[in-house]
Amino acid sequence: MSKAWLLTFIFVLSVAPVMVTANEAKPASQDLFSPEGYRIDRYRSPTPNAIDDVQTISTSELKAALDANPAPIVIDVINSEYRAARFIETKPHYSVPGAYWLPNTGRGNLDQPWLDYLVKNVRKLTMNNQDHPVVVMCKSDCWLSWNATRRLKDAGFANLFWYKNGIDSWKNADLPVEVTAPVPPEI
Repeated sequence: MSKAWLLTFIFVLSVAPVMVTANEAKPASQDLFSPEGYRIDRYRSPTPNAIDDVQTISTSELKAALDANPAPIVIDVINSEYRAARFIETKPHYSVPGAYWLPNTGRGNLDQPWLDYLVKNVRKLTMNNQDHPVVVMCKSDCWLSWNATRRLKDAGFANLFWYKNGIDSWKNADLPVEVTAPVPPEI
């Protein structure tokens, strides 16, 4: 037995328990998607380029759409702290002018009251016209808008647009923003 082989063997034995321990210690959050296919962890990470049967819209396309007739309803789904039956805002939330902020509706594991909050508000904003254009947005590389768009699609909205690059892209284009308050919940 050579000395090099023996040193390699000893090294492998000394790190093997560490490697096993590290693999066993992986948290359950390593599962990034729910059984239904919604992203449930690491929301701020690269997103796909598209959602089936939904048009991905660029900043210039959104700007043009907002000037069209009918203008789309813009839904901002960036999360917000919610406690004691109200949203807790500690700083202004900036969004695309005219956007409706429906926080917490893009989470992967969404309780029924939050799903109802999303769908009921979008129905109200579109006057129950599921063919009215609706744009869903968040930040760039944010799965919250991806999840919420899919949920609206599943709820029957047929003219959906996903603003994949979100408010970050809007601001980077030096377009105007406005402070937006969350739509009060009926939860």
